[in-house]
Amino acid sequence: MNKQLATKNLDDIITRVEGARLKISEHHIVKIIGISKYSEVNDVATLYEAGQRAFGENKVQDLKTKSDELDELPIEWHFVGRLQKNKINNLIDIKPSLVQSLDSLDLAQEFNKKLEAKDKKINALLQINSANEDSKTGVNPEEAVSIYKEILDTCPNIRLKGVMSIGAHVEDEKIIKDSFKTTKKIYDELVPFGAKYCSMGMSSDYELAIACGSNMIRVGSTLFKD
Repeated sequence: MNKQLATKNLDDIITRVEGARLKISEHHIVKIIGISKYSEVNDVATLYEAGQRAFGENKVQDLKTKSDELDELPIEWHFVGRLQKNKINNLIDIKPSLVQSLDSLDLAQEFNKKLEAKDKKINALLQINSANEDSKTGVNPEEAVSIYKEILDTCPNIRLKGVMSIGAHVEDEKIIKDSFKTTKKIYDELVPFGAKYCSMGMSSDYELAIACGSNMIRVGSTLFKD
């Protein structure tokens, strides 16, 4: 990917994000996370030059490789994939800015234990399975608020910063919208408890997600397309 194409892709997304956020409010800020899981290190560097600052990976090993190779750039790295317990220590050592996929109380407590042992803290989002799909991980919407509060109470080394969800994997826009609204309602309830980010929306549905109140989107294919 050359600089010109990277700039065009990024500009296109920013223009569409601006259009979507201004329909809500000029004060509604949306953070763009570039999901680089199918991309080369050079593509990430090129997009960084074009102005993109935050990138996300869904495998711990890929996050390590890319963050090591691009160590000289002050990139804000996010971990967005399913986290296996045996990879927790490796992830802590990479020190990502945000772990977006804390998908159960059990995982949070294990994570906290490992963080305490290393005397480290980490920023994270609670993942909600707002579409109630078997193929997705995350806590049930009905339990999300109580689990969030329990993590706040019992996991002092995890700094919860909000929630994340993936829109319903269907063609019907109304069902996708409903899944986003479910997450946004939970997020609103958690704002008094320090929630800052409502991360929802990917390449195929981020404008709809922003219309439903998302303030963080995760785009891969549209940002890295050739």
